Amino acid sequence: MASMMNDVEKGSQYSKDTIPSPMYSASMGEPRYEEAIEVYQSVPRRIFESFKRDPTLTVTPRGVIGVDGRVFNPEFAALATANSPLARQLKGRHLQMIAIGGSIGTGLFVASGKSLEAGGPASLLICFSLIGVMLYCTMHALGEMAVLFPVAGSFSAYSTRFLDPAWGFAMGWNYAMQWLVILPLEIIAASITINFWDNSGKYDHAIFVTIFLFVIILINLFGVKGYGEAEFFFSIVKVIAVIGYILLGIVINCGGGSDTGYIGARYWHNPGAFHNGFKGLCSVFVTAAFAFAGTELVGLAAAETANPRKSLPTAIKQVFWRISLFYILSLTLVGLLVPYDEKRLLTGGSANAAASPFVISIQNAGIEVLPSLMNLVILIAVLSVGNSSIFGSSRTIAALADQGQAPKIFSYIDRKGRPMVAIAFASCFGLIAFSADSGKSGDVLDWMLSLSGLSSIFTWGSICLAHIRFRKAWKVQGHSLDELAFRSQPGVVGSWIGFIFNVLVIIGQFWVGAWPVNYGAKGSRGQAESFFLAYLGVPIVILFYLSYKIWFRTPVMRSKNMDLVTGRQDLNLPSLIAEEKAERAAWPRWKRAYKIFC
Repeated sequence: MASMMNDVEKGSQYSKDTIPSPMYSASMGEPRYEEAIEVYQSVPRRIFESFKRDPTLTVTPRGVIGVDGRVFNPEFAALATANSPLARQLKGRHLQMIAIGGSIGTGLFVASGKSLEAGGPASLLICFSLIGVMLYCTMHALGEMAVLFPVAGSFSAYSTRFLDPAWGFAMGWNYAMQWLVILPLEIIAASITINFWDNSGKYDHAIFVTIFLFVIILINLFGVKGYGEAEFFFSIVKVIAVIGYILLGIVINCGGGSDTGYIGARYWHNPGAFHNGFKGLCSVFVTAAFAFAGTELVGLAAAETANPRKSLPTAIKQVFWRISLFYILSLTLVGLLVPYDEKRLLTGGSANAAASPFVISIQNAGIEVLPSLMNLVILIAVLSVGNSSIFGSSRTIAALADQGQAPKIFSYIDRKGRPMVAIAFASCFGLIAFSADSGKSGDVLDWMLSLSGLSSIFTWGSICLAHIRFRKAWKVQGHSLDELAFRSQPGVVGSWIGFIFNVLVIIGQFWVGAWPVNYGAKGSRGQAESFFLAYLGVPIVILFYLSYKIWFRTPVMRSKNMDLVTGRQDLNLPSLIAEEKAERAAWPRWKRAYKIFC
């Protein structure tokens, strides 16, 4: 203060009105000189300043992702922490709804019609059920690792740490690519949905593509909290709609529809439960995987969650039961209400505005208003998944950049904790959606599905294998399972089941792609196109892996050398467990039983 007074006396920039004065405590009446002086800026100025880079922030904390301790500078290894510099503003309710919101979209509402047409209602039910069981094992494996190591870009990070840095590189870009192509796919699907009301094609799709892309980008510019609140709202709408459809479907099936009468299992007998035999069954698996894609976002969002120790296990356990309930029940009703030979269902190369079997089943019942309402829900659903796509791809790419596996510019984090360059890069892929006016939107949807469908299979298989290797290293290095803050319910056996099942899906997809239904009638060009539509994701992943492996000569990680220290969230487990036991003791019996599974 003395120096400030001297400056005033000398005629410096300070004046009597601008000399900072100490704040006084209300209780003691004593001055508090340590309070910072607040500088008030205009709203436009604050918005502009928020986009500037914060040099202290990286998506992945230094030292968190280590390969034998050599990926990052060793001097930073001791500074590793489980707290990501990304804004930790997601709560438990956000985390649960993000997983549901990232899953209920085009795959359930629209692409399920393609699965129904390809394999019949029995194949639809079998494939979605098996994918659900596999996902249960995968999500628990992911939850165990994410609670212990809540890092951004977790899928590639776990593959890098527990498998092979080259495989981590491949899985990181595989996952980023999956979400990059889902963005234009979802926007195209949303623009096609508009045709339900615009039968004459009066308005160009480009108008709606522009609006949808602008809204999705705007939501992501509000940061992770804005994204979380938007997904929370979107998911509530979708969950209510699916529950409403399940109740309505039961009524229609029992004869409540004005035009159909009692249906029962009529369409399971005529035209039948299966279509195209075993090949039809295998062809449904990738579409089912695409429909469930996004559930793993809870692991990616762990780095931006306020309390991953408490929120993540709850979200992991609840998400599976909720999604299985929604998917299995709703698709069972779809198979009962819509025959697989329905002409309006989505087929290869088509993009029918009324392709959703959910809408078709309501229309067939002769209900006037509800088809439009259901179509509106589908529109919200596809926009929700498009919103998740920017979140998923931007966080993954930014984490790859911090690990030296992507251009460094993508690690740019602004003062609000947003990976702005990665968000901008992901948003640019949305421009592909303007192909909706090209007359080939159905073909674009097919190729987008081919790029993103198998990506989920690779991601889930890598999570299961990383968990198997993590458990091995955990044991070899002298740790016990009692030290884990959250333990996978199916354990290593569940991870083996998940991994083997994913491998079988990839093998089955190769068979379907190489020798599709009506193989002989397709000709050489049709056969080649069919193969790459079914299997395009595999050569891309192999190319990423081999190129990085050859160039950097990365080693396969050995259990005794895996880094299980840096980035680990250290918790006082005995006191936490004692506190949780005391809390559970006060619960009624129904709640204790409920919490075992949820």
